[in-house]
Amino acid sequence: MNDLKNILIIEDDEDINRLLCDIISKNGYSPKPAYSGTEALIYLESQNWDMVLLDLMLPGLSGEEILRKVTKESNVPVIIISAKLGTQTKIDALRAGADDYITKPFDIEEVSARIDSCLRRYRRVVNVPITKQICHKDLMVDTDAKKVSVNGNEVKLTALEFEILFLMMSSPKKVFTKANLFESIWNEEFCGDDNTINVHMSNIRSKLSKANSDEEYIETIWGMGYRLKT
Repeated sequence: MNDLKNILIIEDDEDINRLLCDIISKNGYSPKPAYSGTEALIYLESQNWDMVLLDLMLPGLSGEEILRKVTKESNVPVIIISAKLGTQTKIDALRAGADDYITKPFDIEEVSARIDSCLRRYRRVVNVPITKQICHKDLMVDTDAKKVSVNGNEVKLTALEFEILFLMMSSPKKVFTKANLFESIWNEEFCGDDNTINVHMSNIRSKLSKANSDEEYIETIWGMGYRLKT
């Protein structure tokens, strides 16, 4: 059975995006749709991804701009799926860091096979047998064991609290809006209900404070959101 992998689909055509999401789900992975370059940028900055499927002709930021950003800031594999058929366009995309290029209209089985193949190649490159730990001050998140500790003492968080804290620690300088947090963790559109985020954030802060009352780990940026406190 395939590992659960998070794949971002950046495609403005709703029917094609839905089809790609169906392909990814049937392969045993977790899809997340984005319908513009601007929307995709929010997801790219708020969460780690195992793969990106990218159309080139997008509203907001173009696919080429998204590709440059992804390849500059990470080693996440990118598959271009585009109606642009020109050879030079394909060459430029591959040279810019794309791992594969599929033209529209595409064959469903071919897309499925290429996604699997690309992820297998990527796993061989990054599959290093080390414990993945992220640290901030005396706070440590072990992403393999799904554990959090302060000064070596374990802090019991719920699964959602862990995901929120891990997301923030993955981008320690980023200010996360409540919409960023909600849509990244719950994978649903944020409708302006602050209570859910407020409660979880309050619980996280309370538990961390009990572990070390002399330190503050998360700060509120008024009118914007939350960020790790330096």
